[in-house]
Amino acid sequence: MNDSSWGAPPQAGYWGPSEQGPAPGAAPAGPAYDARDAQQTRPMPIVPDVPEHGGDQDDDRGAARLSGPLFRDETHQTPPAQAFAAAPQNPEPMPDASQPAPPPQKKSAGRDLSAAIGVGVGLGAVIVASLFIVKAVFVGVIAVAVVVGLWELTKRLEERKGIRAPLVPLAVGGAAMVVAGYVRGAEGAWVAMALTALAVLVWRMTEPPEGYLKDVTAGVFAAFYVPFLATFVAMMLTAEDGPYRVLTFLLLTVVSDTGAYAVGWRFGRRKLAPRISPGKTREGLVGAVAFAMAVGALCLQFLIDDGTWWQGLLLGLAVAASATLGDLGESMIKRDLGIKDMGTLLPGHGGIMDRLDSLLPTAPVVWLLLVVFVGSG
Repeated sequence: MNDSSWGAPPQAGYWGPSEQGPAPGAAPAGPAYDARDAQQTRPMPIVPDVPEHGGDQDDDRGAARLSGPLFRDETHQTPPAQAFAAAPQNPEPMPDASQPAPPPQKKSAGRDLSAAIGVGVGLGAVIVASLFIVKAVFVGVIAVAVVVGLWELTKRLEERKGIRAPLVPLAVGGAAMVVAGYVRGAEGAWVAMALTALAVLVWRMTEPPEGYLKDVTAGVFAAFYVPFLATFVAMMLTAEDGPYRVLTFLLLTVVSDTGAYAVGWRFGRRKLAPRISPGKTREGLVGAVAFAMAVGALCLQFLIDDGTWWQGLLLGLAVAASATLGDLGESMIKRDLGIKDMGTLLPGHGGIMDRLDSLLPTAPVVWLLLVVFVGSG
């Protein structure tokens, strides 16, 4: 039997000569459906063969009358048993009109803003003090941040994926990479990067071979992602106006993140990358670009030697793009690992890596554009 025939109305002549009632000995008439389908199908009531309104009806109208109120606007009394079967077993409660509507929910920032602001101000004070007092101290701050970031990244990889990237050669090589970039420039940074990758390969050989490839691949990735990109900050510092270059880099990145957060939180409607970071919006990206370009014009005009405002506009645009991509890249890693934050070291912020996500990919962009605009200094 075709499935489409279930619940279809009987047509005229369907029962042949015995349309006037059921044959003797036949099963009593009733709804042609199973009890478990009661909530989806309304029962077909039994209608006596007495013509309504005392007039003759043709076959089509008789069939319609036999099929009940499913096909005509007729009112019939439904037997209690069938009414109970047709009624939904779990009816939804009717809303109480006397109760007031709940107040609209306010947007939440998702973090402890007071703690985040306090930690941010404290970190900023340490960075600015070390940056303008003794350059070597600031290089040490970068190295410490790199080591802590590597520890957070390798710890999460081991916890969530079972990937054991060797931390010891990464930490030693990462700190050496930052120092080499400050002392010897880009050449020193590349040499230190190569030696760190080699150390990762050799160090992992002391353990069983199972998982060797994924462990060393993650180790080389971590060496490039955290310490190598951070060396460009140390390379900015070597210029005569190095502290102001680093300050420009930090200001533009922070302002880009702040503009994206403020505008997106207040006006954000359209998602930027919902599968990667549902909280980011296109309106937030516009805010990041506008804030970064405005501050970039001011910084290049008043802080950087031989810089002009239009160069600052281009620099701010590039920073907004690289900071957003860096944030999305970090979000991609955390989604793959199934975590919200890389760590809990900084209240209101997460871990060190949660603060470096925008800074790391932005450092080579700012270093390169400043070299192109005003020279290496």
